[in-house]
Amino acid sequence: MASQSRNTARIVIAKTALDGHWRGPQLVSHALERAGYEVALVGMKQAGEIIAAAEHEGADLVGLHIGGHVEVAEEIIREIRAALPEMPIFVGGVVPPWAKKRLEALGVEVYPPGSQMNDIINAAARLTGFAPAG
Repeated sequence: MASQSRNTARIVIAKTALDGHWRGPQLVSHALERAGYEVALVGMKQAGEIIAAAEHEGADLVGLHIGGHVEVAEEIIREIRAALPEMPIFVGGVVPPWAKKRLEALGVEVYPPGSQMNDIINAAARLTGFAPAG
């Protein structure tokens, strides 16, 4: 889905719950930026705000930090899918094994704690069609 008029992909990363954990989204954002992506870390947002940010930024991928709030994340994913049906989504944060399967059933990729940063960067490349240099 990466734009043919740019030489990079844009990723919007948002938190879906106020859980106080910012380290993960910040680390992922910085790693993606170092890999050559444009990243907008938009903070704690509701579904409509995430959709608006993705549209405003011309996002090629949305990343959600769910902070263990699986039902909230599921609803946000459904709303993003309704508004932006072709938008790839990946999810990270505290994700219990039972929740990983539920989220994957919604068509998103899931990266719980302990996931390797290279796996996340490779997923961004695959999902956006943009292979960063380096």
